[in-house]
Amino acid sequence: MKMKKWLAVLFVVMLVAVLVVAGCAKQEAKNEGGEASKEGGAETIKIGVNYELSGDVSTYGSNTVDAIKLAFDEINAAGGVNGKQLEPVILDNKSDPAEALSVATKLITQEKVVAHLGAATSGATLNVVPVATQYQIPVLTTSATNPDVTVDPQSGKTRDYIFRTCFIDPPQAIVGASFAYNDLGVKKVAIYYDNTNDYSKGLYKVFKEEFTKLGGEIVAEEGYGKDDQEFRPTLTKFKNAGAELIYIPGYYEKVAKIISQARELGITVPFLGADGWDSPDLVAIAGAEALNGTYFTNHYSSQDPSEKVQKFVNAFKAKYNKVPDSFAALGYDAAYLLADAIKRAGSAEPAAITKALAETKDFDAVTGKLTFDDKHNPIKEIAIIEMKDGVQTLKTKIAPK
Repeated sequence: MKMKKWLAVLFVVMLVAVLVVAGCAKQEAKNEGGEASKEGGAETIKIGVNYELSGDVSTYGSNTVDAIKLAFDEINAAGGVNGKQLEPVILDNKSDPAEALSVATKLITQEKVVAHLGAATSGATLNVVPVATQYQIPVLTTSATNPDVTVDPQSGKTRDYIFRTCFIDPPQAIVGASFAYNDLGVKKVAIYYDNTNDYSKGLYKVFKEEFTKLGGEIVAEEGYGKDDQEFRPTLTKFKNAGAELIYIPGYYEKVAKIISQARELGITVPFLGADGWDSPDLVAIAGAEALNGTYFTNHYSSQDPSEKVQKFVNAFKAKYNKVPDSFAALGYDAAYLLADAIKRAGSAEPAAITKALAETKDFDAVTGKLTFDDKHNPIKEIAIIEMKDGVQTLKTKIAPK
């Protein structure tokens, strides 16, 4: 009788031990790579979405996230990826680079995402890089154009886990300078840049170098601060210097105010900028008439007759009742590109996704066919957008040389 009791106790102890070991193994798999990456039974693949949904550049983030959700809805409705549904975990970084780091940390360490989309701006994305690198989670930014995002400026090495669907700053500054000199026939330019913003300063330097190289002259240049609201004195200097065009490589809110004040002063010369102009608030702040005769480099045009572009535009308009800007197009492309990488990898493990992203070639995106170079930057054409009575129109497309 005592032997039977002893055997029963031994059986219970062994059963508990087996259950504990199994539970630990399952938890370890979950902790190492996210539910979808290590556990074959997970029903979803969790993707981190870290964007500017409030704050100074909230239209960038909100339009990008709307497009990401549209793409994921379409992908999931078609059966998902490798038999699993994509689950976006969306958090607001409040247009604050420090908050972007906090959000990325939460997404990676608490939510256990297997990939990270965002942020929209270069400063915020650069803050995401260290934590993503530490945990070896692939990051795909849609609009961070600073070259340092994918390449360490100290070592010159490509960052293994960081990719982008947008072109970088130098090519659009080069294309902008060429357009001003060759297409608009401008020979004298003034530059008004944000001296508190690396994006703006980088574009300013490259544009100045390229325009001068072409034979043009920079007749005046000046920086403005983040909190500046009065631009008339500087604009008057530009006018008196004989500027035939004013280049403003900044974000839409300040750009709109600068152009509005310039028109009030009777300055009628063209203005030229970059993709930071792309927001419906540009027209809301400056007014449609003030923006006539202005241009900016961009990633795509909603008026591009391409069947792929128009299919996306119509789907976005049907869901959100608004025309998608370039941030939306880039977000849509990033969502589909990430899904394609997971499918090609045949796995939702971060390492496998990273490898598949690096091998991307001729991906058919809304913003053009995309192949990553050795710096994880896409090679694609750049659109020149002209504002006509408040409406963006495709002026031309130029391939960077």
